[in-house]
Amino acid sequence: ETSVARDKTPFAIPNQAKPDKNKREKNMAVARLSVGIGKKGKAAPHALYIAREEKYAKPDDDLEKLEFKGHGNMPKWAEQKPNFFWKMSDEHERKNGTTYREHVISLPRELTPNERHDLVKDWIEQEINDKHAYQYAIHNPPAIDGGEQPHLHLMFSERLRDGVEREPDIYFKRYNSKNPERGGAKKANTPKLSADRKAELVAQRDRWEQLCNKHLELAGSDARISMKSLKEQGI
Repeated sequence: ETSVARDKTPFAIPNQAKPDKNKREKNMAVARLSVGIGKKGKAAPHALYIAREEKYAKPDDDLEKLEFKGHGNMPKWAEQKPNFFWKMSDEHERKNGTTYREHVISLPRELTPNERHDLVKDWIEQEINDKHAYQYAIHNPPAIDGGEQPHLHLMFSERLRDGVEREPDIYFKRYNSKNPERGGAKKANTPKLSADRKAELVAQRDRWEQLCNKHLELAGSDARISMKSLKEQGI
């Protein structure tokens, strides 16, 4: 897998412990959500990796399945070729800049592939909406226990869509508040205190728990996820 810098807050990679069935009333599905960032030069290769394209392509009979992939909110010059967007991000972002952010989220094996895809599309609509260019893929490798291990890769640009058409060499430049058309698209990820980032991540994890459990219920499954730590769950 390509290298991605992960958010180092203690909330970035929640516990994925096996549940004690004697202490829980419901069947607990695997719950994990991590947030990462990609530096300059990493976006296009990582997009190829998640889409299983070029050197990352796998045969149809490979044990790891690519269930779905897609993209959206791309500027006109990248609508049909999303990897070109990431190449331009790698080329034109500042030297130490962030070219993308990424959610890596475990998806319930209790859902069918199509049900998982519906869950992912609802998550994208809720969290990304029309604000950022994005690309996603659902991977499903075999787990250690012999079952499925479906998970989502959702990478998106921090650049906000504002309706201004910009060419690639302008899109990733510094934002010009007085004349937006003369500068790049504004970045949403402005500097924040560590405590604020932690609070945002906790809230995001809570939103994922609610949305995922809603889809499990709609699918008729008694499985549920919890993004709380074992200590918070009293285990």
